[in-house]
Amino acid sequence: MLSDSKLADLRSRFPILAKKTYLYSNSQGALCSSVEEGAQEFLRVWRTSSEPWMEWMAAYEDLRAEFAKFIHASPQEVAIVTSASAGINAIASALHFEKRPTVVMGEYEFPTMAQIWLAQQPRGAHIQFLDGIGEAITSEQYESTVDEQTLVVPLTRVSFLNGFRSDVARITTAAHRQGALVFLDDFQDCGTRPVDVKALGIDFYVTGTLKYLLGPPGVAFLYVRQELIPSLTPTITSWMAQCEPFAFSTKRLDPAPDARRFEGGSPSIPNIYMARRALSLLQEIGLQNAAEQIGTLTQAFLRGAHELDFDVKTPSSSVGPLVVVRSVDAPTLLAKLAAAGVVASARRDGIRFGLHVYNTLGDVNHALEVLRANRELIAAKNF
Repeated sequence: MLSDSKLADLRSRFPILAKKTYLYSNSQGALCSSVEEGAQEFLRVWRTSSEPWMEWMAAYEDLRAEFAKFIHASPQEVAIVTSASAGINAIASALHFEKRPTVVMGEYEFPTMAQIWLAQQPRGAHIQFLDGIGEAITSEQYESTVDEQTLVVPLTRVSFLNGFRSDVARITTAAHRQGALVFLDDFQDCGTRPVDVKALGIDFYVTGTLKYLLGPPGVAFLYVRQELIPSLTPTITSWMAQCEPFAFSTKRLDPAPDARRFEGGSPSIPNIYMARRALSLLQEIGLQNAAEQIGTLTQAFLRGAHELDFDVKTPSSSVGPLVVVRSVDAPTLLAKLAAAGVVASARRDGIRFGLHVYNTLGDVNHALEVLRANRELIAAKNF
């Protein structure tokens, strides 16, 4: 756990925290001064280097190695893409649906995940959605639905709508028992706790830097289990996905032998420099420290909300990072929070509070005070 002095020092590196109660990391992490310095480093290289692309490519490969270490994978299993959508599309385009046409997923997936698989229907995909039970998609639903016709199970670790956390290991075991692949979307959790893709046993993993990884938009990561890479040739490709991109072989398609074959076009180099600083910051903080801090804050928020009889979408046992309170008028309540200096977000009828390692119990209490002052805009708990 971070000491008070270390937490105060950490908070001083995020300028917005001096003025706002920032509970928006589920949409965009707060900007750290060291990440800003990464942008300046990119500009310095561009301004001074006689061969900037070579330096940029070195930074690009350094980021790949750093993220691979971050999730306990090898660099050869990591593709750097511009968005989670780009990573998912690359895999979807490489799969074939003739023998196993079914894609099984819960209704609480982020829309892009569902929409990409729905777009595969003309190629033979059959999409089977699991309906929510309350605010959850249970492991039992996956276990009873996934069968020998299932090709892939897209799975969100933490739902963007309600903060529900899936039992990834259990669902992965059930899917693999039937010969199905598992594609984990970790955008709403990566950066809040340690990640080990090998221990989870998943086949594909996608996340991006703009939320809990504290980086900018424009950088995302796709992990593909090493054994699968040779069997997957995406039809969405680019010059950077080739074995030798700087050979500029116009008449030759030669996908890289590693996860680079899933990459898009020219990388977003300014964001690469910022993303490296963000990953370094999280490693400096310690992901276990982050998990403990977030878990403490989440439980405090949930206790406070339940004591006030608010209708909370997030399970009471949650360790975070997302707490969602149901509102009868989400746009108005969000505006009330903003007027009081609380930066949050809304999806459907839920007000979302994204807690990160730089948040404090003071932030939690301030948000609860504003909610209590506007309780007429909050749905009452159903007994």
